[in-house]
Amino acid sequence: MASVFDVAQYILQQLNEVSALQLQKLVYYCQAWYLAWNNGERLFRENIEAWVNGPVVRELYNVHQGQRIINYLPYGSVLNLGQKEKSCIDRVLSAYGKKGALWLVVHSHQEAPWKNARNDLAANTPSNNIIDVNAIYAFYQGKNIENMTRN
Repeated sequence: MASVFDVAQYILQQLNEVSALQLQKLVYYCQAWYLAWNNGERLFRENIEAWVNGPVVRELYNVHQGQRIINYLPYGSVLNLGQKEKSCIDRVLSAYGKKGALWLVVHSHQEAPWKNARNDLAANTPSNNIIDVNAIYAFYQGKNIENMTRN
């Protein structure tokens, strides 16, 4: 199984650079849609937490912390991704890759997996609650990516 760093490297290879917020949301959506399209199989092993600004993979955050724009990561390799994984990421990037950081944050805040993991915390209350992959799978399963990214 790939790591979040492998996925992030592929995203950077395709987009060249993204904001830290965008990268975090894009890896989340890659995991979400991979789960949906592959019967609950995970794209990467790391957990996703329900932070104030949306879904965040702590391990990835710890590496890019303090950077607003990401164009390089010292970890991960696209060689660890197969064609199935790359095809999924490509499809996610086609739908979400041109969305701005604010759109991605707002959109993720409207969806049940993040909201439920926050467990009714106030909007600005920090949290390291894990967003359960089964909840992500249940939410995205059967949905259409184009419909989810229209507005």
